[in-house]
Amino acid sequence: MSAYFAGLSGALRAAGIFQPSLVLDLDRLDGNIALVKKRLAPGLAVRLVDKSLACLPLLAHIGKALGTVRFMTFHPPVSEAVLKAFPDADLLYGKPMPVGAARSVLSKGAADWSRVCWLIDSQERLAEYGALAAELGLGLRIAFEIDVGLHRGGFASPQELSGALALLPAHKGLRCEGVMAYEAHAPHIPGLFGGPARALAKASELAAAFVEYLGADQRRILNIGGSKTALLHHGGVANEVSMGSAFVLPSDFDTSGLAGFQPAAFIATPILKQIEAQLPGSAGFSRMLQALGLFPRKGCYLYGGKWMAEPVFPEGMKTNSLIGLSSNQQFMSLPTGANVKPGDYAFLRPTQSEAVLQQFGSIAVFSGDRIVERWQALPMA
Repeated sequence: MSAYFAGLSGALRAAGIFQPSLVLDLDRLDGNIALVKKRLAPGLAVRLVDKSLACLPLLAHIGKALGTVRFMTFHPPVSEAVLKAFPDADLLYGKPMPVGAARSVLSKGAADWSRVCWLIDSQERLAEYGALAAELGLGLRIAFEIDVGLHRGGFASPQELSGALALLPAHKGLRCEGVMAYEAHAPHIPGLFGGPARALAKASELAAAFVEYLGADQRRILNIGGSKTALLHHGGVANEVSMGSAFVLPSDFDTSGLAGFQPAAFIATPILKQIEAQLPGSAGFSRMLQALGLFPRKGCYLYGGKWMAEPVFPEGMKTNSLIGLSSNQQFMSLPTGANVKPGDYAFLRPTQSEAVLQQFGSIAVFSGDRIVERWQALPMA
């Protein structure tokens, strides 16, 4: 591991990058893409999750490799950027938008929103979007959110969905294109309650029961799964799965469904100071805590900090609860034998990719032994 991060450090120095940066390992990313292509069940398309890969060149790179122009979207400014960047993109909202948010973007007409499928999770929202379509004189594509065990909302039973479908003819401006199911709970179900495999099978069975109520022309989008489960679906009614974070594998996605994938994104930041660690106040108090193993003898301060990330290099580097976190200069404890100096780089592995990829403005793309490109991330707004 140390050789790998030494290579990253050398590439950052050669590129003149001496501030906190998000580094994307393009070779590891391509390896993860290859695993998706190898393991994806026949007949399933991939819908790329834009919030987890909020960088247009990154989305373009993965989309080209997989031959997909399908995106799952979550935030209108990002949706608009994706619509403008990809003329053939087909977008599905992964969460229901307040009708006011939909009205705002549709009224402006700054992008081709006819390529967007809005998510409907209740009869009330169906009525709101029906009224919006009539108000604006537009045809709106919709998909229904169905609950297959996560219990985060959506239609709770096939019968509830049937009731909503019965109301659809009254809303002339709405066209149902399918359903969206999400079973993020499945990998976390303990064996006592059937385990992940049973939860996944049950979610798939439930999805099929919902789909039975759809007409033949209402099944264009039969979406299920996320990064942790997409590659575990074989057979079933779904025709597409959603994936985002898996491609860069933040630590929250270290699951059996992604075995063999490699972390491809790291936060790199210079070490500002290497110190003999001491708490404010009495030196004797620090020595006592050190003797008890409650406070380190050696530490360092990073350029920046307080990210959604866990330290991975230098080996043994850890946060310290007595000093806490800082977004300016974060203290990190070090093993007594650690050999670091100011100007060296520390590396942290993000726990998630959404939001984190956008925190640094641009992404330093690493391939071979150098930084080959800088990719602009989408703004947080």
